[in-house]
Amino acid sequence: AGRALALGPFTVTEIDERKARGRAAQSARLIEAIPPGATVIALDERGKTLSSPEFAQMLANLRDQGAGGAVFLIGGADGHDQALRARADRLLSFGPMVWPHMLARVMLAEQLYRAISILAGSPYHRA
Repeated sequence: AGRALALGPFTVTEIDERKARGRAAQSARLIEAIPPGATVIALDERGKTLSSPEFAQMLANLRDQGAGGAVFLIGGADGHDQALRARADRLLSFGPMVWPHMLARVMLAEQLYRAISILAGSPYHRA
């Protein structure tokens, strides 16, 4: 459904934490992995919280503005350092609680699916 809405495909890229120990090193590796022209959205507890419809609208706006893709960066146990937060186009939060990396990934995947459902007019999201 995402491709019909000109959203996707979605891919997952991981950095090897064994080669990047500590917040600064992990953030540097994440910055290196950003594709040229991509809008960078860092998941950060200090970021803006959005409702699911607002998240869907953000994705639609990026698409409509011709963004060269979007990259969502999930930090390690210590979060992102200042250099990465400064590099991000947007800081997004799933709330004031801190979530484990893998759970944040699942939550992001769910919100991407939900956003596509909202934009497609599917009854999946019952707001």
